[in-house]
Amino acid sequence: MSLITLSHISKSYREPGSGNVVPVLRDVSLNIDEAESVAIVGPSGCGKSTLLNILGTLDVPDQGDYTFDGTAIAASNPAQLAALRSEKIGFIFQLHHLMPQCSVLENVLLPTFALKVKPAASVLQQRGESLLKAVGLQDRLNWKPAQLSGGERQRVAVVRALINEPKVILADEPTGALDEKNAESLTSLLIELQKNTGTSLVMVTHHPAQAARMGRTLRLHEGSLV
Repeated sequence: MSLITLSHISKSYREPGSGNVVPVLRDVSLNIDEAESVAIVGPSGCGKSTLLNILGTLDVPDQGDYTFDGTAIAASNPAQLAALRSEKIGFIFQLHHLMPQCSVLENVLLPTFALKVKPAASVLQQRGESLLKAVGLQDRLNWKPAQLSGGERQRVAVVRALINEPKVILADEPTGALDEKNAESLTSLLIELQKNTGTSLVMVTHHPAQAARMGRTLRLHEGSLV
C-alpha cells in the first residue's frame, strides 16, 4: 500500500545577491510503499536533501502534489503539518543534534513532548529503554552525549527517530560523520530496525554499498529522477 505519493514536484530557489532562479527539482514523481526501504542517490547539488525536506514537510514545492498516508499536504495548515511530523515522521540527520545537557534517555524521549495524545509516561519510558537495549545502549541511559562515541550518538539519534512509532524514517546522510566501520554498523542497524518495526525508510546516501542494501534505489540527476 502506498504511503507517499509525489506527483510532478518542482522546486526552485533564488540565488542570494543575483536573484537568479535556480531549479533544484524538476517534475519529480514517485511512490513509496508502507514498510519499504528506499535509497536516494546522486551527485552533490542534485536535489537529494531538498527532496527529503519536501517529504518531511520541512519545505514546500513550487508545483505538484504530495499525499502522505492519505493526507493532501497542500491542504494542511501549519498546525496539522506539525502534528503529522510529530506523529508519523522520524528524522535522522548527518549530525546527531542531541541536547548536551540531557541524558541519553531524555534525548530519546524529547519528540514525545510534541504529541497531542500521549501514552502514559511509564509506557514511553519503557519504549525508550527497550529501543536503547535493541541498539546496545541499555547501560548508557543516564549518560550525557559528551560521554558517548560518535557511533553511539548516532544510535541514540536513530532511537529518538523511532520513539513515536512513525510511519516513515527520513535519513539524510546519517553515516556521513562516521568512519567506515561505524557507518556499516549503523546502516545494518537502520535496516534491521526498519524491518522489525515495519516502518518505511528513505535514506539519502553517497555510498553505493549502502544504497544496494535498500529495497529500491532512486537516482537524482540535475533535479530529475533518472
